[in-house]
Amino acid sequence: MSKSLLIMVTESAEYGETLKRQWSSSGVQVMVYTPGQWREGLDNPFFKQQLLSGIPALAGGHAPVLTVDPTTAGNVLQFPNGANSQSAVQKMEALEAQAIENAILQYKGNLTEAAKALGIGRATLYRKVKQYNIDPSVARKRKVAA
Repeated sequence: MSKSLLIMVTESAEYGETLKRQWSSSGVQVMVYTPGQWREGLDNPFFKQQLLSGIPALAGGHAPVLTVDPTTAGNVLQFPNGANSQSAVQKMEALEAQAIENAILQYKGNLTEAAKALGIGRATLYRKVKQYNIDPSVARKRKVAA
């Protein structure tokens, strides 16, 4: 069984400690950073190397996290906050579908590469693409149009 790791960047130390308590009983390691600590850490090659060695492909992938700029942040999925939606809670299926769509777009419709980046098998990705009604040809068409 693999060990799970949750990395949170927040200005709320209270919320970070609450998450640590909630997830520790499930065996999930929670690391909490302030935005300043995160930016400083990403400038430190040792920190980045340690961080990337413990993160699954969804966060590390083939384009590792090199910056905190959301437009160039590798494979990091930007999670919505409560201000953007009616509810602060989103279903896991919606988050998973969004992660899959992002990976397919990033790899321009190449499902094999997207599956590798997501850390899942190609057959699993094909099943989930069908399950969530995702059309990979949209990403391929964007590639041609670009």
